[in-house]
Amino acid sequence: MDKPWLNSYADNVPTEINPDQYQNLLELFEESCRTYADQIAFINMGAILTYRRLEEQSRAFAAYLQDELKLQPGDRVALMMPNLLQYPIALFGILRAGLVAVNVNPLYTPRELKHQLNDSGASAIIAVTNFGSSLQKVVNETPVKHVILTKIGDQLSGPKRTVVNFVVKYVKKMVPKYHLPGAVSMRRALAKGRHLQYVKPELKGEDVAFLQYTGGTTGVAKGAMLTHRSVLANMLQCEAYYGARLDAGKEVVVTPLPLYHVFANTVNLLLFIRMGGQNLLITNPRDLDAFFADLKAHPFTAMTGVNTLFNAMVNHPQIHNVDFSKFKLCIGGGMAVQRAVAEQWERLTGVPLIEGYGLTEASPVVAAGRHDQTEYTGAIGLPLPSTEMRVVSEEGEVLAQGEVGELQVRGPQVMKGYWQRPEETAKVMDGEWLLTGDIGYMDESGQFFIVDRKKDMILVSGFNVFPNEVEDVVALNDKVLEVAAVGVPHEVSGELVKIFVVKKDDSLTEKEIISHCRKHLTGYKVPKLVEFRTELPKTNVGKILRRELRDEVKENA
Repeated sequence: MDKPWLNSYADNVPTEINPDQYQNLLELFEESCRTYADQIAFINMGAILTYRRLEEQSRAFAAYLQDELKLQPGDRVALMMPNLLQYPIALFGILRAGLVAVNVNPLYTPRELKHQLNDSGASAIIAVTNFGSSLQKVVNETPVKHVILTKIGDQLSGPKRTVVNFVVKYVKKMVPKYHLPGAVSMRRALAKGRHLQYVKPELKGEDVAFLQYTGGTTGVAKGAMLTHRSVLANMLQCEAYYGARLDAGKEVVVTPLPLYHVFANTVNLLLFIRMGGQNLLITNPRDLDAFFADLKAHPFTAMTGVNTLFNAMVNHPQIHNVDFSKFKLCIGGGMAVQRAVAEQWERLTGVPLIEGYGLTEASPVVAAGRHDQTEYTGAIGLPLPSTEMRVVSEEGEVLAQGEVGELQVRGPQVMKGYWQRPEETAKVMDGEWLLTGDIGYMDESGQFFIVDRKKDMILVSGFNVFPNEVEDVVALNDKVLEVAAVGVPHEVSGELVKIFVVKKDDSLTEKEIISHCRKHLTGYKVPKLVEFRTELPKTNVGKILRRELRDEVKENA
C-alpha cells in the first residue's frame, strides 16, 4: 500500500524494525541486566534498585513460582499493585518463569476483580496489602490458589520500611482489615526463592506474555493477548522512532502512569530497560506536592503522561520550581492532548508535549508525533516504523486523504486476539487489520488526526458532533480547568451537546462559556447545557470517563 507518512519521517528514523531481534522478553531483560548491571534501574520513595539487584530478585521470585508454587509455563498470574519497586521484580519474575502476566487495576471493585480473575483463569495473584480487603471478598469464588502479599514499604531499607509500613497502616489507615489465610509475604517468597533452582523456560515469540484487559470498543472487559513478539516489536518501534533523542545508559524517565497500564509498561518500563535508563516511579501522582518533590530531587530527561496530569501540573505553583534543563522528551497518550494544555506545557518547560496514539490491542503505540517536533500540531502523528494505517468507510471502502472514516492498523504490535473470545476478536479484526473504533483522517503529509471515537459521537439534527472538538474549544478559555462533552437525548434534534466543566476561576459563568463557544464553533456544535462540577470522573490513569457522565444523564432523564 501507499505509505505517504514515510516521506515525513525525521531523517534519522528507519522505516522498518526487525520484530524478531529478540526471541522473547527474557532475552531483552537479561541483556540489559548484563550491560547495565551496576546502574540504577528504578527509583521509588528514595530507594533504588540496580539492574543487578533487579536480575537477582526477579530470578529468586521466578524460582519461587516454579519450584515452590509449581506453576507451569502458560499459567496466568495476576499482578495488582501501584508503582513500587516490587512491581518490576514481580513482573519479570512472572515472565522469567514462563508465565503470563495479568495486570490488574488496584482500584477495581470486588466485582471487577472477580471478573478479571475468573476470565483469565489466574492461578496466583501478587497484591499490595492495601487491597487485601477487596481480594478477600472474591478470592474463594475464583481459580486463584496462591496469594502473595506485599506492603507498600517492603523494598525500602530496614528502618524506613518499618516507618512507612506503620504510617500507611496505622496513621493514614490505608490498609482495611482483611483475612486471607494461607497468603505468603513477597519478602518471604523472595527469601525462599534465593535458595531454589531457577530454570529458564523456552519461550517463542508467539507465546502470550500479557493478558492486558480492556473494555475495547464495546462490552465487558476482555483480555488482549499480547505476545512476547508483539510487545517487543512495539518497544523496538518506539526505540526506532525516538531513539535519536535518547542516550543509552544516561536517561532518567519519570513514570507517573501506573506500570500496570499498557502505555507505561511498554514505553517507560521496557523501552527504558532496553536503553539502560533510570525509571523514577511515582506511586501516587495525584499527590502533586509529593510528585513535584520527586521531580525536584531527581533531574530527569523524559516523561510520559496523560492530558489530565499535564493539565494539573501546569496549574500547580510548584512547576516553577522544577529544573527542566535536562528535560528533552515528553509524550502524552491514553487520551487526546488538548491544545491549551500542550501550549502552556511548552511555555513552562521549554519542551513540546508530543501526542502519541495507541490502544491496548496494539501493545499499545500505533502513531506519534516526530521526536523533533517543536510545537503542538493537533495530529496523533505518523504511523511508527513497520506500522500501516488506513481510513475505511462504514461500507468497508478504503478512503482517500482528507476523508473521515474509521482508522485501521496493521503491524507486528497487534494482539493475537482476545483471550477465549473468538467472536469478540472477529469483531475487531479484518484479516491482519485491527479496527480501532476511532474516527479520523490522514492529511497529505501522512499525518493522522483523530476526530473521535464512534461510541462518543454526538448526533445533532443529523450532523456529527465530535466531543474532542467541543472540549478543545472550551479548554481554550483560561477560566476552565477540565471539561467533558456528551450527548443528551432531545426529542427534536435527537441529541444536544452538554458539557461538564471544572472551573479554574470561580468567576466563570455559563453565559461566558456559551459566548466563547459561539466564537469558535458552528451553531449545532455549541453546547446547549452547561453543568459545573468540582471534579470529573476519571480512570485510575486520569482519563476522563465520558461514559459515566452519559450514564448519569440517562438515569436523570
